[in-house]
Amino acid sequence: MIKKLPLPISGVMLGFAALGNLLQSYSEAIRLICGIVSLILGLLLIFKAILYPFIFKEDMQNPIMAGVSATFPMAIMLLSTYVKPLIGQPAIFIWYFGILLHIILIAYFTIKFIFNFDIKKVFTPYFIVYVGLAVSSVSAPIFEKTTIGTLSFWFAFIMCMLLLIIVTYRYSKYKEIPPPAKPLFCIYAAPVSLCLAGYIQSVQRKSLLMIGFLAILSFIIYIMVLLKLPKYLKMQFFPSYSAFTFPFVISGIALKMTMAYLTKLGYTIVILKYIVLLQTIIAILLVIYTLYRFILFLLPERQNNSISQ
Repeated sequence: MIKKLPLPISGVMLGFAALGNLLQSYSEAIRLICGIVSLILGLLLIFKAILYPFIFKEDMQNPIMAGVSATFPMAIMLLSTYVKPLIGQPAIFIWYFGILLHIILIAYFTIKFIFNFDIKKVFTPYFIVYVGLAVSSVSAPIFEKTTIGTLSFWFAFIMCMLLLIIVTYRYSKYKEIPPPAKPLFCIYAAPVSLCLAGYIQSVQRKSLLMIGFLAILSFIIYIMVLLKLPKYLKMQFFPSYSAFTFPFVISGIALKMTMAYLTKLGYTIVILKYIVLLQTIIAILLVIYTLYRFILFLLPERQNNSISQ
């Protein structure tokens, strides 16, 4: 089972870590359960990297797999916030490790794939690599490191705007997408929402115009992805199913933060409460369903002939 464990399950790991934060206002116990599931998935991936390093090395030659691998340090950054109440300030070193690992992956991905750029090999995991660093912006206040969070946000925001043009051009110009990569389209819902959450959390002097721009753009993209989701759910299982997790969770988190911030300023938009609730329900269902499909894929008696990414 360890050998068959696909690298994209790190996306599910990230999805559960983020889901715990989305549900924290409802129950600390549920948040803890999400954190434990995320940690278990992370440990399984570490075991695979140790036991089968040649498979990991081979995966990292693929731009899709290399891009998706960035969800692992993103999850580490979030899990460090789970650990902080248990071990205190030393948890910041776990957070730093996640940031460092993500920066190393950015450097590797840039040298390996950007310096040998091929527009036909551009997929939505490019967002994960370059915009994913904004997770440090979301988690920075926990460690009182909003300066780092602010720098991460601006890097992620600039890359997000550039990649929205490049990735959209690729998907518009070259419409033929291999079936195993099709569910990755759902990643579109993540980058702007992640930037929005990072902006609200770490940037001290906030602009209501910026929040409005990011909130509206993220919601438009979310609806666009949501409309295409049923088509992808009907497909056979691929490890790229991991794209059904974090993008929908972070969309809910970002809008929830936006609603809280606007309420603090005296702007009460009642409909946002119901939209956030709906997004939360969708995120819960998708994260649990995705984990279920991965478990079925990994169980020996239920293994099928799904093509790995």
